[in-house]
Amino acid sequence: MNLERSGAEPQPDGQPIFRDAVRHFWRTRLRQTKDQKQRGQADQGSRGAVTGGRQLDGFSERIFNLLINSGVDAEAIIVRSGRQLPGFFRPTKEWDILVVKEGHLLAAVELKSQVGSFGNNFNNRTEEALGNAVDLWTAFREGSFPLVPRPWLGYLFVLEDAPGSQSSVTVKSPHFEVRPEFIDSSYAKRYELLCRKLVLERHYDAACLILTDRNNAEAKHNYVEPAAELSGANFISELIRSASRPVG
Repeated sequence: MNLERSGAEPQPDGQPIFRDAVRHFWRTRLRQTKDQKQRGQADQGSRGAVTGGRQLDGFSERIFNLLINSGVDAEAIIVRSGRQLPGFFRPTKEWDILVVKEGHLLAAVELKSQVGSFGNNFNNRTEEALGNAVDLWTAFREGSFPLVPRPWLGYLFVLEDAPGSQSSVTVKSPHFEVRPEFIDSSYAKRYELLCRKLVLERHYDAACLILTDRNNAEAKHNYVEPAAELSGANFISELIRSASRPVG
């Protein structure tokens, strides 16, 4: 990962803020899947790409550069080692990006993605997002971090834009009614609802949802954002504001 100052502001041609990160995401997945198959490992196909990791490094790099170009001290931004924070229900949890200044936790960001296997993984991703937030805020309440300023918590999710994520899905609840917003909703809609509700209920201070089609990975506009409040620009703006706060 190239963690150097590198002119990361949005370009005059209006390119999406995470265009290169999305490109890196798909290129890395493709390379990892090919490498797994060439080595003849059983861990092949989509799972091979997942277990290879590093697909979201482009997002970490992009966020790092946007932060330092906005005046945040590079030494305060942690994107490699040392990303563990104490929890309440477990000893520690490794976040993807931290901003720590003079012993104060200013921001923590979780990066997640989902490609294929939508039905198998939506509930897992929901439980992870909620569990991580509850663990951090309970630790915060119990004094694991300085109480002032309050940390900013962000959640960024990359979802494959495909028929499987866009088709409506039936739900079964034989004893009680499901909330109406979930009736016949697609997994893309469910992730949008998840991100909105995570912020509404103040589990996270901001969320970003990106939908991307692997067939458009190299295009100028290679992803879509289903809602303005879940856009990359809004997410980054709020993160920069929080990461730039004075401490003490």
